[in-house]
Amino acid sequence: MDTAITITRGVPRGAEERVAELYWEAFGRKLGAALGPAARGRAFLARHLRHDRAVTALGPGGLVVGVAGYQAGGRGLTGGAGDVLSDYGVLRGLPRLALLALLERTPRPGELVMDGIAVDPAHRGAGIGSLLLAEIAAVAADHGCSRIRLDVIDANPRARALYERHGFTAGHTERTPYLRGLMGFGAVTTMHRAVPARPGGGASGDPLEQQR
Repeated sequence: MDTAITITRGVPRGAEERVAELYWEAFGRKLGAALGPAARGRAFLARHLRHDRAVTALGPGGLVVGVAGYQAGGRGLTGGAGDVLSDYGVLRGLPRLALLALLERTPRPGELVMDGIAVDPAHRGAGIGSLLLAEIAAVAADHGCSRIRLDVIDANPRARALYERHGFTAGHTERTPYLRGLMGFGAVTTMHRAVPARPGGGASGDPLEQQR
């Protein structure tokens, strides 16, 4: 474990381009068809990041070396439909939204949905993914969520192994052979992990929505 790593909630101001770079490195093949080319996709992600929908790992000098995004209260880490239409225009934006809809997962009541983990390749193997998952679990518990849900693609067995080590169990697998050539994966498995309730934890109403 890298003792120089600090885990914090939120995306630090000024780190938007760095987070977008990490996110694109991890998910660019999947997002490229909808948000590409790469430079434009990274710029879109940086411009529309929701700072309060992630936990980040900071290395020496405060450099972001890992990020885990999540959805809650109707908002995720990256931009929404209106942002896509604004940046790409209606004619180019609508087909892109159709592709993004294939990846969309809406949280159910009491559920926090993860958008995935991205770790700087130079820092992989140092336990950063585990630290980010632990903090995501703490975020879910603090806001009264009873479980965490995520999707993992068949082309990323390393991520699935990480999630399994942290108590996630596989549920439904959706076969998507029509996406293999376009987005690089042919199946998506939904995984869940229960979140133990904290005594006196949670807030009234929808606490994650209150973070807006």
